[in-house]
This record gives sequence, structure tokens and C-alpha cells, in this order.
Amino acid sequence: MKYTVITGASSGIGYETALAFAARNKNLILVARRVAQLAELKEAIHGINAELDVVIKPADLSESEQVHKLYDSLKEYDIGTPPASHAAIAKQAADAGLNVLSEKPLAHNAEAGEQMVAAITENRVRSAMHFPLMYSPAVHEMAKRSKNGSIGKIIRIELQTFFPEWPRAWQQTPWIGSRLEGGFIREVFPHYLQLIHRIFGDIAFAEHHVNYPAQPDLCETGLIAYGLVNGSTPVLLTGLSGVGQEELLQFKIYGTKGVLTLENWSQLYLAEKGRERIQLTGFEKVTGLFEEMKAMSTALVPFEEGLVIQRYIDQLTAE
Repeated sequence: MKYTVITGASSGIGYETALAFAARNKNLILVARRVAQLAELKEAIHGINAELDVVIKPADLSESEQVHKLYDSLKEYDIGTPPASHAAIAKQAADAGLNVLSEKPLAHNAEAGEQMVAAITENRVRSAMHFPLMYSPAVHEMAKRSKNGSIGKIIRIELQTFFPEWPRAWQQTPWIGSRLEGGFIREVFPHYLQLIHRIFGDIAFAEHHVNYPAQPDLCETGLIAYGLVNGSTPVLLTGLSGVGQEELLQFKIYGTKGVLTLENWSQLYLAEKGRERIQLTGFEKVTGLFEEMKAMSTALVPFEEGLVIQRYIDQLTAE
């Protein structure tokens, strides 16, 4: 069951946003300091749709300890907000003078993403995007080895993604399978495109081919694309759903002395000439998202960078 989290839900923008999402039949997690007002809102939501699950989470988000406690308490929930709603929510928050953290992708298209960047800029607030791989010890090790020459000169970057079904069994929410907002290109590819962009530079796609089913509202079933990173290094992307195997995600960096493979998000492998592939472990600890946010770190991914990734996504999803 998926949930949408609304902070500051006891009044004002948060209250109205909660009612708007209830009208879209979204299960909700309501966060604010005032419990009585949250209880009243829950009753109002059930007046709209009595079947919605509404969870109340009292918290004062001006206190960092309570922010961490709230974050930990939400790990048991599957939280998702459709990309088409991101721009409106971000603008409301920025207009209220709030810093904004967004899930990927930034929006459902670059035009909406541009509106989000404009709202952040005009209101002079900070923005960040939730790209978990940025805070992965395995990814930090992969980036370090790619740059320190230990695998030699980088000669190709490759992403291979295979899904037995899409949406996955645990993602049975209509928008995740829709052509407007869903698909593995929007849901999975942004993580890796952002890594490529951050570590190696701009991506220029020379050609791509995307497969769509006959039903016009359903998302892609296949993709192959190639181009150059930073004007020189070849990059190859492939994606396929409905394939007869277990889910497999492989992000590979090919060097003249070795090949690094990030497999299924967190398992890092090294292959070298004349040796069996080995799994790398024992990584250095890295700072997490909330610590980076607290420090206003440059490691955060701002909306401007998210917009670059959004433009890649728009290009790859275009027929």
C-alpha cells in the first residue's frame, strides 16, 4: 500500500494539500505538531473517502532530532507521490519560504521541472533531491576507483536493466505503469543518469529507440540508447521489462585495466584481466542524506541538477 506524506498538515497549505490528495484517493501520512487538528483533518478526509488509510504522525520538524525520528518511523511505509504533482507541491512550499526535498524524477517533464527551479530561485530557498545512491558507500568507492586510475582509462560506461514485470509486484499503483508519469526510465534510470552526470559529465545521446505497447496509456517495455559522456566516453543504456529472468540492474564502468560493476543497487564487483571477478566490501562510511541537508552540503543534488536529468529522461522517453 502506497502513502503520500504531507508535512505541516494541521493548517494552511498542508491542510488543503492533504484534502486534494484525498480527492485523488491517496493514502496519507499527516505530519504536524498539533494532534487535535490532525485528528480533525483525518475525519474530514474520511468524509471524502472512508476507505483511505490515514496515519497521524505528530512531530515538530524544526527540531532535527524529531526529523530523524520521523524519517525512521516512515521506513515501514511505501511512500510515493506521482511526478505530475511535484511542481505544484514544490511551488506551494517555496512560496511559503520552505526548503524543498523532492523524490526523483524531478517532475513528469522538463517544462514542469523548469517551473520548480523557477519557484526555488524566485523565493530564494534551498532545494535537494532524494538520490540514495549519492550516499551509498559502494558508489563512493566506485567513483573513487574510476577517478584514481586504478582501472585504467575509462573506455565505456554501460547500464543494463532487466525486469520480469513492470510495475513490480510491490509497485501496483496505476501511475507507476502509466506513460505520462511511470515506467522504468522515469523510476530507475534517473539514479544512474545522475551518477554518470555527477562523476563523468554531460551526456549527449546520439540515438535511442524506445518500445511502447499498443495501449496508449501504458509505459515503455524496452529501451536502447547510446551516446557520449563529456564528449568522448561512449555510454550505452538498455532496459527491458517482461523478460524471463529475475530483476537485474548492472551499472558498469569499463577501464583498460579493470571493470567495475554496481549490481542491484549496492553490490560492487571488480573484474581484472586474468582474475576472477571479486566482490568489494569494507567501504568507508559516508555521510547520509539528512546529515548533508543539515550541513547544506554541496554533495546535495539541487533542482537545477535534477532538471538536467529530467531532460535526459524526456529525450529517452520520446518516440
